[in-house]
Amino acid sequence: MKTIYAEDVAYWKTSSSSPDTWIEKTKRQVEAIGGTIIAEAFGAAPTTGQASFVLAFTIGQDRFKIAWPVMRSKTNNERAARIQAATMLYHDVKAKCISAQVLGGRAAFFSFLLLPDGRAAVDIAAPELAGLSPGFFNHGLLGMGER
Repeated sequence: MKTIYAEDVAYWKTSSSSPDTWIEKTKRQVEAIGGTIIAEAFGAAPTTGQASFVLAFTIGQDRFKIAWPVMRSKTNNERAARIQAATMLYHDVKAKCISAQVLGGRAAFFSFLLLPDGRAAVDIAAPELAGLSPGFFNHGLLGMGER
């Protein structure tokens, strides 16, 4: 698989605001739709250089966890790559918050939904989803989240 670098995707050097500023704005988006932030973190693995921002929150009874990667920079501009990642996280969450107002939190943030065993919905196969308890998806329109 071809490596995609930070310089090759959206929001590269479009902001000079710190990642903390973007994360605070992201948290406010979640809170504005009634969500509660339960954790936030930034982590990096020194041996691999991989890093990500993590945001965990609840909307109603549902728990969500987003781990957003910091892309590698061709030019080793780590600061710009972190700002870019935090900016991307903000814009993705903002769009999902708009969707959540219409579709509900579970539908809008489904890929980040934490299942009863602690795994995110995005990390399991379709047959496993089908095997979840019958009541798990029986919320709201078409079995999606509550509004």
